Amino acid sequence: MTGIKVVGTGRFLPAKIFYNDDFDKKLDTSDEWISSRTGIKSRYFVTDETNWQMAAAAAKKAMEAANVNPEQIGAIICATFTPDYSTPAVACVVQRELGLRGDIPAFDINAACSGFVYGLKVAQSMMIEMKEEYVLLIGSEVVSRMMDFNDRSTCVLFGDGAGAVVLMKDSSKAFYSKLGAEGNPEALSCLGANFPNAYIKMDGTKVFKFAVDAGAKAINEILRQSGLSIDDIDYFVCHQANKRIIDFIGKIEKIPKEKLYLNLDRYANTVAATIPIALDELVENKQIKEGSKVMVLGFGSGLTWGGALLYF
Repeated sequence: MTGIKVVGTGRFLPAKIFYNDDFDKKLDTSDEWISSRTGIKSRYFVTDETNWQMAAAAAKKAMEAANVNPEQIGAIICATFTPDYSTPAVACVVQRELGLRGDIPAFDINAACSGFVYGLKVAQSMMIEMKEEYVLLIGSEVVSRMMDFNDRSTCVLFGDGAGAVVLMKDSSKAFYSKLGAEGNPEALSCLGANFPNAYIKMDGTKVFKFAVDAGAKAINEILRQSGLSIDDIDYFVCHQANKRIIDFIGKIEKIPKEKLYLNLDRYANTVAATIPIALDELVENKQIKEGSKVMVLGFGSGLTWGGALLYF
C-alpha cells in the first residue's frame, strides 16, 4: 500500500477577528455563556476575502514549506462546503492562481467537517497510480456566508479560514484510515445557496453524541489496523467543533490532555479547515517534528466521520 507523508503545511485567516463580546450587540448571549459551553473565545470572519483567495494563500505557504514547485504537484484537492462558485471548483481557481500544471486533476470534495480526512484518503488512493510524488490538499471555508446571525445556537460556533498540506508518497509508511457516514440532515444541515434562509441548522444534542461515538470508533479502528497504542501517537488532532466533545473523546479513550491539541478558542469551527490549520500551528510551534505520528479525526454534517494516521 502506498503510504503518504506530510512535508509542508500552511494556513490563512481573514483580517477581521470577532470576539464573543461582539455578539452582545445583537444576541442574548455573553462571552461567559459561549466560552463555558464551547471553549470558543474568538473567530475570524471574511470581509472581502474569497474562499479561493484564502485557499491559495494557505496552499502557497504549504508548498514553500515543502520546497516544491508547481511542476511537481500531481493533483490539487480542496475540501469545502462553501465554494465561491457552484463551478468552477475552488481547486481549479487555486490551480490557476498558483500556476500549477494544466494536465493534473483539480477538484473539490464536500464531506463538511470530515472533508479534510476524506481528502487524505482520496489523495492517497490517487497517488497509487500517479507518477508525481506530491499532492496538494486544502481545507478552506467561508462559513459566515451560511450563518444566521440571529441564531445564537449556531452563529457563535463558526469561523472562516483555510489550511493546506503537501503530501508526498512514502513507500516506507503504511496508510491507515477509516471513513463512515450516517445520513441525517435533521441533526446538522445547510440548504444550498439558492434557497431562502440557507443557513446552518443543528440539533446540538444529536451532534454531540454522534461526534463522541464517531471519534472513539475511529481511534480504536486505526489503532487496531496499525497495531499502535495511544502511547505511540504524538498528537491527536480532532475536528475543532467543541471543547466538550474533544474532552469527552479524550476521557473515553484515556488520551493524555497534552496529546489532544486545541485551538478552537481562537478560531472556532472552520469546518474542513480546522485540522490543517491545527497541523500548521503544531509544525510552526515545533510540537510536530520529523518522525512525528499524528492521528486526525473528523466528524460533522452528513453525518460524516473519519480518522487517519499521518506521518511527518
